[in-house]
Amino acid sequence: MSLEDFMEQIRCRNMVSSSSSSSSSFHSTVYKEIEEIGWENLLSLSEDLRLLSILIPDKRGKVYTLEILLDETHPKGQPSLAADVPHMFDVDWSKKSTIKDVVHQFLEHVDKLGDLWSTLDNIDQCLWVVDPKDVSHSILHRQIKIEDSCSLVLSINADDPRSLPECRFIGSDPEVNTFRDTWRRNCKKWRKDNHVSENLAVVLETQLPGPPSNNHKNEQQVECGICYAQCLPFDDELGDKSGSETDYTCENGNCNRSFHTICLEDWLRSISSTRQSFDVLFGTCPYCSDPVAVKINPKRVNF
Repeated sequence: MSLEDFMEQIRCRNMVSSSSSSSSSFHSTVYKEIEEIGWENLLSLSEDLRLLSILIPDKRGKVYTLEILLDETHPKGQPSLAADVPHMFDVDWSKKSTIKDVVHQFLEHVDKLGDLWSTLDNIDQCLWVVDPKDVSHSILHRQIKIEDSCSLVLSINADDPRSLPECRFIGSDPEVNTFRDTWRRNCKKWRKDNHVSENLAVVLETQLPGPPSNNHKNEQQVECGICYAQCLPFDDELGDKSGSETDYTCENGNCNRSFHTICLEDWLRSISSTRQSFDVLFGTCPYCSDPVAVKINPKRVNF
């Protein structure tokens, strides 16, 4: 064996030894830091020990799942965090920081969001929330049912959750115009000391419906026979129809398919046999071929 080959073997052995030592040091560091926060709080741990899911209860009794992705150079490099909160804090990290330090900083962060949590909880527990379907504190909008043909989308300010929220009404024009005028007339009556449900009853001059029963929820979840979604997406181009549920049902009792009028209008426009009279499209149901008639959106191009 030449001297060069011998020296190359020595270098390779040193590299393997160094890598093994580094990996062993990383593992022991992670295990020690998990011990500090308690193994009972560990929800999951990846095979490489870099991704941790930790259960963290706050002083109100609410339990959060905090996901921590450790840097490859941990504890030198700063970890990445994810949790069901509207925004994450900037981690204060140094080479001496540990997972326990991250947990303490996270608790300080969520403690500041107490008013936001109580505001969202009041909406979710006292009102009929159409969207989002699954309650999440990371989502700051709520679509609330007012009546069968009208709903209200509230956007909660995370920095001042008890203040008057931004709102948008969805539904048929007569109902939307009425509630919009009422909102503008009474919005100054909004009081930060009151719950959102109480403020809405005062501002809108009506008692909003509470959460539906589980059976009623299942009955309400009707998908559009064209786009196969219950609600239209939130899109400014859709105007008052943005986020709305199905609002047209075939009158054939054996069919009874539901549609978004916008989807049905688009479908009818694509059929050569469709006829238009003034602002109404006349055609046939996509499923049973029975006659259907849809009033077109005035903002759209004529057929």
